[in-house]
Amino acid sequence: MSARGLFITMEGGEGVGKSTNLAFLEHILKQGGIDVVTTREPGGTHLGEEVRELLLRVRGEPVNAVAELLLIFAARAQHIDELIEPALAAGKWVLCDRFTDATYAYQSGGRGVARDTVEQLEKLVQGKLRPDYTLLFDAPVEVGMRRARDRGELDRFEQETLKFFERVRQGYLQQAQIDGNRYRLIDAGQSLDDVQKGLAEFGDELLSRWAMVEARQ
Repeated sequence: MSARGLFITMEGGEGVGKSTNLAFLEHILKQGGIDVVTTREPGGTHLGEEVRELLLRVRGEPVNAVAELLLIFAARAQHIDELIEPALAAGKWVLCDRFTDATYAYQSGGRGVARDTVEQLEKLVQGKLRPDYTLLFDAPVEVGMRRARDRGELDRFEQETLKFFERVRQGYLQQAQIDGNRYRLIDAGQSLDDVQKGLAEFGDELLSRWAMVEARQ
């Protein structure tokens, strides 16, 4: 029976290149013989994608911060049950564009929701499930938002103020300090070639470790 798969999340603010680099890491791992599932949050399931559309849509009414938080965890509960846990149990590796660290950064750091509220929901929804590795793509807020604007029309989150995104960035950096063993901090302000050189090294490291685990099965 195959070992349980690895759960790898990719985090960061707007315009830091998570989606591009997730595809790059997926390619490296598949070349190494790993069965990889890629997904995103909010999203990953039909229900999750519907919640994502609700959350990102620009709307005239203000969205209550706790309502936003609960929608995110509702989508996450479905995501874990329907996709993440079954894939990991089958020995597949899951690469996820954002997970609960984003909730700490955006809803707690950015919106000001109490951290212990997020912690309670994390325990309720996830049980013992936590990422094995988290790649945090970090860049100055001005750099990330310039890239986001260059992509086209901004969604509801992307239309927030620079001060909001400064709080989000600090929220992420705080998470990296709290759980430094699983975090890998990546300078997303450097060139894409340099970022992906570091990602390739990380992928090779994981593949080497995994080969040792499989050899002991």
